[in-house]
Amino acid sequence: MKAVEKLGLALLHRTDPERAHALSLTALRFGLVPLPGVITSARLATTVAGLMLPNPLGLAAGYDKNATAIAALTRAGFGFVEVGAATPRAQAGNPRPRLFRLTEDRAVINRFGFNNEGAEVIGARLAARPQGPVPVGLNLGANKDSADRAGDFARVLERCGPHVDFATVNVSSPNTEKLRDLQGRAALSALLAGVMEVRAGLARRIPVFLKIAPDLNPDELAEIAEVALTSGLDAIIATNTTLSREGLKSASRDQAGGLSGAPLFEKSTRVLALLSQLTAGKLPLIGVGGVSSAEDAWAKIRAGASAVQLYSAMVYQGISLVPAVLSGLEARLAAGGYAGVADAVGTGRDAWL
Repeated sequence: MKAVEKLGLALLHRTDPERAHALSLTALRFGLVPLPGVITSARLATTVAGLMLPNPLGLAAGYDKNATAIAALTRAGFGFVEVGAATPRAQAGNPRPRLFRLTEDRAVINRFGFNNEGAEVIGARLAARPQGPVPVGLNLGANKDSADRAGDFARVLERCGPHVDFATVNVSSPNTEKLRDLQGRAALSALLAGVMEVRAGLARRIPVFLKIAPDLNPDELAEIAEVALTSGLDAIIATNTTLSREGLKSASRDQAGGLSGAPLFEKSTRVLALLSQLTAGKLPLIGVGGVSSAEDAWAKIRAGASAVQLYSAMVYQGISLVPAVLSGLEARLAAGGYAGVADAVGTGRDAWL
């Protein structure tokens, strides 16, 4: 199976990155990718923000933007899956090319700009999805030309909220102009108030997460922590892609957009650890950014993450990375004498502060 996956990845890497992305989704939809099914154990099973997860490793938003491959992705070994981002109206996103492999750096730069088919289409797919076997969430976005970007998040939640297990407010994408301005205290508080009002009207209460940027300074992070603890948020996802280009070697290093993959690991983990300190265990954190091994996932957990997400590393290692990471996490939990993931959360935080 590994040999077949290696060949498949080699072929995809000879193709335009965005076309390769689409082809990988098609392969999943048509059952051409061997999938391990649900992976769990007594140590790996955990609960985050009320969600019962078979394991703490999730798929980050951005891979299945339009919720077309949910059935396959929920059988790929992940403990939870996040699709989107969805905006109220369909939009084409930024001009191509807008996705770049940085192979030497094991990284990716994208400037998609929330390209998606819109909340109506995505909501219909979410409504029709088979229930289970793992929680499925939706990343909420705003239209580029919206007169009320803050209100867009509430509008997407109103349409799609009844059909997901959690929702993520994404104010941290660098590819929609001035979107990150919504991370300030006043703007974020007002935006979240609108989202929480919609959530209160849903027939079933779902957790709402906030995804933040890795390029915030300590004062900005303190503001976000304060808002998060008073707004009714259920968790923070740390972090989205970065605008930093420090230390990159690949030819595409100067492309505009958000950088993800291995170079983001240290920066995002430091933000995670600081947030863990600022929130003092009162709010679950989900660590994402540069996770490409069990060692990376373990470091995120020990820095303060109750769960972890990955995406870009699959560009280079394929979907077999998922069971490999989980096997390694199981081994590290056992070696440390931890009965479960929650017992290890934050045990190595001080090393990152």
